[in-house]
Amino acid sequence: MSTQRFVRSARGEDVETVVAIQVAAWRELYGELLPEPVLAELSGDEARARFREQWQSSIERPPTSRHRLLVATDDRAVVGFVAIGPAEDPDRWPGTDAEIYALHVHADHVRRGHGSRLLNAAVDHLVEDGFRTVHVWTPEADNPLRAFAEAAGWRPDGARREIDLGRRIPMVRLHAAIGD
Repeated sequence: MSTQRFVRSARGEDVETVVAIQVAAWRELYGELLPEPVLAELSGDEARARFREQWQSSIERPPTSRHRLLVATDDRAVVGFVAIGPAEDPDRWPGTDAEIYALHVHADHVRRGHGSRLLNAAVDHLVEDGFRTVHVWTPEADNPLRAFAEAAGWRPDGARREIDLGRRIPMVRLHAAIGD
């Protein structure tokens, strides 16, 4: 058991690890839902470069002071991350509704509390920033992110959409109340 487990704000030197975790998590989350050529593209050099640029920008120039990228560590190594900020859906109010844009833990470190620590830290920041609800989009089919969120008390709010990643993936939006 590690004695050095905590969540902190991401730093520039964390970006490569965040990208690696994201690519691995997407392969797991969408692996059975997407054609192999699409999965290969999502984990290719071009996609990794775009992800790297996105995460570096989110650290150096977040869109607002309410956008955050947090990382979970285990013995000082980054093992997971969560990206949060104001809700982006047109039926949500970004002044009080927040969104988890991404929440992933490296497959070698799941079921060790990192996801829970990331979720709790994210909610603490969101409450501090005045948000009252938080939402996350996840594939509608059974998957680890949906199971994790529902085990934490999140429930579908009725919103659905489809994303096209070489195949149309039905998505469901989960939500939780976090403030008054």
